[in-house]
Amino acid sequence: MVKICCIGAGYVGGPTMAVIALNCPSIEVVVVDISVTRISAWNSDQLPIYEPGLNEVVKQCKGRNLFFSTDIEKHVSEADIIFVSVNTPTKTRGLGAGKAADLTYWETEAIERILTHNSKGIKYQILSNPEFLAEGTAIQDLFKPDRVLIGGRETPDGLKAIQALKDVYAHWVPEDRIITTNLWSAELSKLAANAFLAQRISSVNAMSALCEATGADVSQVSHAVGKDSRIGPKFLNASVGFGGSCFQKDILNLVYICECNGLAEVANYWKQVIKVNDYQKNRFVNRVVSSMFNTVSGKKIGIMGFAFKKDTGDTRETPAIDKPAFVFDGRNVVNVEMLRDIGFIVYSIGKPLDPWLKNMPAVA
Repeated sequence: MVKICCIGAGYVGGPTMAVIALNCPSIEVVVVDISVTRISAWNSDQLPIYEPGLNEVVKQCKGRNLFFSTDIEKHVSEADIIFVSVNTPTKTRGLGAGKAADLTYWETEAIERILTHNSKGIKYQILSNPEFLAEGTAIQDLFKPDRVLIGGRETPDGLKAIQALKDVYAHWVPEDRIITTNLWSAELSKLAANAFLAQRISSVNAMSALCEATGADVSQVSHAVGKDSRIGPKFLNASVGFGGSCFQKDILNLVYICECNGLAEVANYWKQVIKVNDYQKNRFVNRVVSSMFNTVSGKKIGIMGFAFKKDTGDTRETPAIDKPAFVFDGRNVVNVEMLRDIGFIVYSIGKPLDPWLKNMPAVA
């Protein structure tokens, strides 16, 4: 029996291994983590993370060919394939502080160098298998991925390793959706994908500011723009900005790599995506505070939706942290006219301003 060990029982490792176990009953899958609390939760009926459909998948294969353990050394030593699904922290000091991943430019190369000096004669190959999951739809994304990307060395042993991992995904992913590349291409593809998605969010949010200034409705504008087949409708909903643990971190990594390679203009281009995102959050906060006569002191305030997006319990880097608590429509999901009819003053991103707000300064 092929044995897979995944280091890291978080938002990526847990769901990914559960879906692999469900689709590959002949493969033993063990997820390990140093956190006793987290592993205990995975082994209980109360999973440590919320993801639609995850509980049902785990129930079907836990104890059969899916296991969770804190015995890292044992399961790593027994595994044929090892996944590393842990956070990549951002450097806090030195060159690249606040931007670069706290390894080297490429995670796979860092891992390879470490193993080369500690392999003790064990043969291995390093692969890059970046995830393209969206929290809230992760299980759906895993069952029907747009693509699975596997990068490796273009050597006989490297190609053999790529094929071994490809055989795992081939249990349920069509072959034409499994893409193989070299290591650098796989790593950069992950950063580029998130940067492109974040760019679309900042683009429509920039338009939302112009819509408010001119009386246009950003929902109507984005609908019209999205009908262009060259553009499409996805990631064109105005909001208070993107959050989560990936977009900003990956863009900053991309900026750092560009700067290290002397591509200042390219780095500045991607920096602007984050600047617009920060501007949108600040703009919304200022509008809210201004509507309350520039003070929240003594106000009773409610906030609806603290996670960075719907269908997830993940609050990492949520834009809500940057906002004073307020009953807001930062995602254009409420019925504005109904709320106004019962006496509320409503501010929706990119929509024509409430008459009360028109006379308020945009900056508190």
